[in-house]
Amino acid sequence: MPDEPPPPPPVSDSPKSTGLPSNIAAALACIPLIGGIVFYILEKHDSFVRFYSMQSIILGGAWLLFSIAASVIGLIFRSIPVIAGVLDFFWGIIVGVINIAFVVLWIIATVKAFTGVRWEIPYIGPMARKQVETAP
Repeated sequence: MPDEPPPPPPVSDSPKSTGLPSNIAAALACIPLIGGIVFYILEKHDSFVRFYSMQSIILGGAWLLFSIAASVIGLIFRSIPVIAGVLDFFWGIIVGVINIAFVVLWIIATVKAFTGVRWEIPYIGPMARKQVETAP
């Protein structure tokens, strides 16, 4: 068979507070921290969007905390007299790799949300699911 279009994302029957289709709202909610907070506040009924919103909030919070900690550690490394350059170089590589990992997780989550697939980021997804299930 020649190129067949992909199947449409599943449509939930629950009412939507945002007026957007679930997959679009969930993909927008994947914008770390800010998108998650906005859609978690706006969307009260769609569990798919709320899950991706909470996952985005946790991922964005972890990314923010990592950035702050990496900056503090970088300042400490730069203050060591003899080996500051070497430590700062290697720390920069480590921070770069971890930031790339955060971006890759963000892109994968956004693509999965847009295609209508519920995907849990390792370690973060179970926390988000637990928060969404216990929320009123």
